[in-house]
Amino acid sequence: MHELSIAISMIELAEEEAARHENVRVCAIHLKLGVLSGVAKEALLSSYELACEGTALEGSELVIEELPVIVYCSKCDARRQVESALLLSCPDCGTPTADIVQGRELQVSALELAELEMQT
Repeated sequence: MHELSIAISMIELAEEEAARHENVRVCAIHLKLGVLSGVAKEALLSSYELACEGTALEGSELVIEELPVIVYCSKCDARRQVESALLLSCPDCGTPTADIVQGRELQVSALELAELEMQT
């Protein structure tokens, strides 16, 4: 299950970024996940929870934005969202295409940080 290693890498990245700022914690990691990324959303969410245990990110949230497959159709000279990731052709004119514009992403797009409350 490579989702666990992906989750661990995201957590390490977030911890490094949070360490650059004083008195902050990571509340959420925002991720863009393409349909063709090869990563299972539910497995990644479960792996994230497991990997967060005992870290500074325990209790944080993984917010996933799923991105559909978009191809470029040279015949229509336009970007089109395909109906199926298995059938890469323009949904308007039917022209087959392998020019994938979107859908392979696995990208941390944002970190939500919150100030730590100071103990007195």
